[in-house]
Amino acid sequence: MFPKGGMNKMMKQAQELQAKMAKAQDELVNISVEANSGGGMVTVNVNGNREVTSVKINPEVLNEDLDLLEDLVLAATNQALNKAKQAAEEKMNSVTGGLMGNFKIPGM
Repeated sequence: MFPKGGMNKMMKQAQELQAKMAKAQDELVNISVEANSGGGMVTVNVNGNREVTSVKINPEVLNEDLDLLEDLVLAATNQALNKAKQAAEEKMNSVTGGLMGNFKIPGM
């Protein structure tokens, strides 16, 4: 079925890929993306683990309607989370050489 040593070689390659993927997942915390809304009135930073790391609100927007501020925060947060997801996928694809295709890892 497998050439001599083929199964061992395949297992070793799988273990190496698993180690590379684990390292890449650990490095996701170092990825930082930024998104803003309202022409920069609200800025949100998110890391590659899709954790919000900072929210900055221009004091001028505090004079506006609360609903507007909430919408700006929501829009910037969602945009930053989408950017972080894309950056994480690119990082993982760089490790796997795109072999993962449409296969999704839970939490990624």
